[in-house]
Amino acid sequence: MKICYFRDTDTLSIRLNDKPSLESEEIADDVVIDFDTEGKVVGIEIDRAADKVELQHFELSGFQIPVM
Repeated sequence: MKICYFRDTDTLSIRLNDKPSLESEEIADDVVIDFDTEGKVVGIEIDRAADKVELQHFELSGFQIPVM
């Protein structure tokens, strides 16, 4: 999973895996869900993210990070 914020476009991108997006659907103003060839969600994009997301606060929990 990759989470990126693009300051120049004020876009928050959340990629759930590396599968390519075949189709996209806007589910709310400035919120787009990307789907793969099987119709499974592979990404979420939020435009005008600074108005919708608390970008200054980021918390992860419940993840187990593998030791390499």
